[in-house]
Amino acid sequence: MKINFLAAIATATLVTISFGTISTIHKTSQSLVSQTEVQANPCAAKNPCAAKKANPCAAKNPCAAKKDNPCAAKNPCAAKKDNPCAAKNPCAAKKANPCAAKNPCAAKKDNPCAAKNPCAAKTNPCAAKATKATVHPAIYTENGVALDGQDVVSYFTQNKLMTGNKKFTYKWKGAKWQFSSAANRDLFAKNPEKYAPAYGGYCAKAASDGNLATTVPSAWEVRNGKLYLNYSADAQKEWLQDTPKKIVQANKNFPKILNNETLFR
Repeated sequence: MKINFLAAIATATLVTISFGTISTIHKTSQSLVSQTEVQANPCAAKNPCAAKKANPCAAKNPCAAKKDNPCAAKNPCAAKKDNPCAAKNPCAAKKANPCAAKNPCAAKKDNPCAAKNPCAAKTNPCAAKATKATVHPAIYTENGVALDGQDVVSYFTQNKLMTGNKKFTYKWKGAKWQFSSAANRDLFAKNPEKYAPAYGGYCAKAASDGNLATTVPSAWEVRNGKLYLNYSADAQKEWLQDTPKKIVQANKNFPKILNNETLFR
């Protein structure tokens, strides 16, 4: 596949490619630019529960000290001469004594910091690196659906195309991935990187040339455990010629080419 990129930049008109004529060059307008926002990482700092000033339960029981416990001192009603209240000690009953119960910070259910650092686990939603904004999305989709709705796992397990079902959908990297079965969906969910196509599903041959182009699900190859898609059957034929060198070059170009002005369709 040979894309006349110079003509695309100079005139934004028709471009002839060796594997077919691309009738339209899509120049993404600023209003339609797809960008991935850099998300703030609430877990980047230290555990917010580690410091006493942030942990309402880090200090000792606030009811332990006499100055905080209105009932810690002797009964002010004990002496008759000082007894302003003829009734029983108002501090005697638990319902009147705010400190009669156990330390409210002792139980995990009451202590927001009793558990381990919620940011320490692998489930930390901020564990991944923030994604920088690019002109084109990381995953090639049409109407938000990857691979035109084909089951990406079937390339590996069935060695063939299988149409996905909307019932078995999984969202990953801003794209909807559809699968032919719940089992395939679950396989993908456990390890998306294993099954997702190289170069975000954009044309592998174009990527090796430093260009960004769309793909069709029928032009594919699984090589060394990785799925490669191409623009067309002709592009696939060229991709299969000296493929290892093309992979090396495509790896160098991606993801930089996501910032190319033109996406060839």
